[in-house]
Amino acid sequence: MEHLAFTCLSVFSLACALGVVLSKNAINGAMCLLLCLAGVAGLFVQLHAYLLAFVLVLVYAGAVVALFLFIIMLLDMQGGRTWKFRGLNAAAGFVAALLLITGLNLLAVRGHLEAGPPIGNSVGSSLKFYSYQLFTTYLLPVQIIGFLLLIAMLGVIVLSRRAPQPEDAK
Repeated sequence: MEHLAFTCLSVFSLACALGVVLSKNAINGAMCLLLCLAGVAGLFVQLHAYLLAFVLVLVYAGAVVALFLFIIMLLDMQGGRTWKFRGLNAAAGFVAALLLITGLNLLAVRGHLEAGPPIGNSVGSSLKFYSYQLFTTYLLPVQIIGFLLLIAMLGVIVLSRRAPQPEDAK
């Protein structure tokens, strides 16, 4: 049953991430980002990382996506034109794909991380264990979410730029 839930949440998150990237309408892209973050939060729940799931839904899905939607609606963004891959864009995409494949390969080769410190009974030791788990076991999902938010922020900045007006139009 856990494998089925993991597969469904993973496929849902990937489909929504593709919706973010491929959507021509900025509002639909932001809504797909919201659904993608909800799918990743479901994966965190399945990993028994309830605090991370709650923080992801509360901070990122609640505040950041709402901020993106307000910015998009404030700028009155319409559907954009299609992307044309030219020299620099294609080279940057190739380098990004190469870095992603290299990182996934290194993650697969290294395998599992070493065992963490023993769990204590006091509150401080449980926070120490939580922080250890956050920066070792769950480091990749946190970095992926941060990277996705960076890409979304850059996308909003690129979409919000106004085309330069020719001098004759003034």
